[in-house]
Amino acid sequence: METIDTWEMVLAGIAAMLLVLWLRPGIRNAIERSRQATERDWSAVLLPLGLVILFVVLLIALA
Repeated sequence: METIDTWEMVLAGIAAMLLVLWLRPGIRNAIERSRQATERDWSAVLLPLGLVILFVVLLIALA
């Protein structure tokens, strides 16, 4: 397996920085919305997540 050259690492770093800068407005809005989330919003996420976890545990127990 070949190692990554220096210029490839620099190019990947530049691409990552450009991606972060391009997505920054959306990231900022998502952080602001998460700060304004209410308890009702979190229960809408946690209930289905809990049901999925219970279903997976059930499948593992039956296997």
